[in-house]
Amino acid sequence: MFSDVNQQELLETINTIMPFGKYAGRPLLKLPEPYLVWFNDKGFPDGKLGKQLALMYEIKLNGLEGMLMPLLREQN
Repeated sequence: MFSDVNQQELLETINTIMPFGKYAGRPLLKLPEPYLVWFNDKGFPDGKLGKQLALMYEIKLNGLEGMLMPLLREQN
């Protein structure tokens, strides 16, 4: 999955704001891992957001979120 992602897509994904649900308003990078595991078990939404959530699941699963935190933009 990571080999198909370029730097711009990664930056966009970690900074995308969750648009719905319990964690609406949070950047995808700050979603809790159990929430992403739930999506993985139940199915990610269709489209771009689903692909971003699947990527975020892989990032969290592999413990990579710490090194990506400095790339997170400040939310106003």
